This record gives sequence, C-alpha cells and structure tokens, in this order.
Amino acid sequence: MGDGFQFVDIILFAMIAAFLVLRLRSVLGRHKDDGRPAPGADDTVVALPERPDRPARIDVAGAREPATPLDAGAAQIKDVDPRFDMPEFIGGARAAFEMIVQAFADGDRKTLKQLLNAEVYENFEGAIADRETKNETLENTLIRIVSTDATEVEVEHDIASITVKIVSEQVNVTKSAAGELVDGNPNHIAEVTDIWTFSRDLRSRDPNWKLVATRSE
Repeated sequence: MGDGFQFVDIILFAMIAAFLVLRLRSVLGRHKDDGRPAPGADDTVVALPERPDRPARIDVAGAREPATPLDAGAAQIKDVDPRFDMPEFIGGARAAFEMIVQAFADGDRKTLKQLLNAEVYENFEGAIADRETKNETLENTLIRIVSTDATEVEVEHDIASITVKIVSEQVNVTKSAAGELVDGNPNHIAEVTDIWTFSRDLRSRDPNWKLVATRSE
C-alpha cells in the first residue's frame, strides 16, 4: 500500500516537472520586448530582421536653424571684410549715437562732419543754423540708451548699410537767449525711438561707419 502511494507521488512530481519545463520554454523562448519566438526556441522558426513600421527618426539636435535676413546680411559683409563683428558694430552705433546727439545739441559741426554723410550733415547743420539765428540753445540730457537693435542689413556693390533701432530716454529743452523756456519740459524724461542707418564702403581702408539716414519710428 505504501509502495502504491510512492508510485503515485513519482508520477505527480514528473507531471509537475514536465509542466514547469514547458512553461519555462514558452517564456524563455520569446523576446522580452515583443513576444515573438527567439532564434533557437523552435528549429522550424527562422528569425527575420525587423522591418521598421515608419522611417527612421533623424536626430536634428545639432542641426543649424535657417539663417535670418540679418545673419545672411552679416555673412555678406564678412565675406568682404572678415574683421566685421555685429556685436562690435552695435557697440559702435551706441557710442556714435551718444556723440551725435551731444554734438547736435552743442552745435559741434566738426564732430558731426566726421560722423555723418553729406546729406545728413546738411540737415543737421541747417537745424543748428536755425537755432543760432534765433539765439536759441538746445539743452540735451541723454539719460540712458534703453536698447540698440539691428533691423536691416544690406550689401550692394560692396557698400554695406545697417539700420539700427535705438530707444533712449532723454530730456530735451530749448531756451531763448534770455534763458526762457521755448520748448520742452526740464522735468520730463521722454522715451525717444530713432531709426538710424549707418553705411560704409567695405573696400575702403577707412573702418568708420557714417550715419546716412535718420527717421523716427
């Protein structure tokens, strides 16, 4: 009787073992990711290379963004004058703005001639002469330059032109010969937006840019 129970136990254990082997084979014989049979799991199965369902993704992390018109214009200038640097130019435009505004208020024609082309100088000089005829003086206080941004860059026949938008805070007062207030408010700080265009012959040895056009926004 005891031998009969031992025989049943052996058969039961054998069935359990066979079940576990089949179970392990069904699990280990599959890819972890997609559940398809792995090579070698079944001799009748031939593993084929996977066909992508969609085009391969292209990593564009290092791709350059399309050049802006300003970038393209700056590149044109650098092609002729490799020394050109846009941030350096913007710094020079800020300095020129301060000098021109002050020279205009002081009636400093010598400084203006150095920084303006003939046409712009003629306009500035005319305004200065008109003040002098009326015995009026312009008192200008440039509080600060808020921003200086290039808005346009053009190159034509090696003549480069860069338009700059300059936003500043100023106090402008015009007084008569007697010191009376003619125009402006000495207690008011006005935000002024100027659109100035500077130009330079890139083939010239003279590295200086000149103001060739002015307008208000």
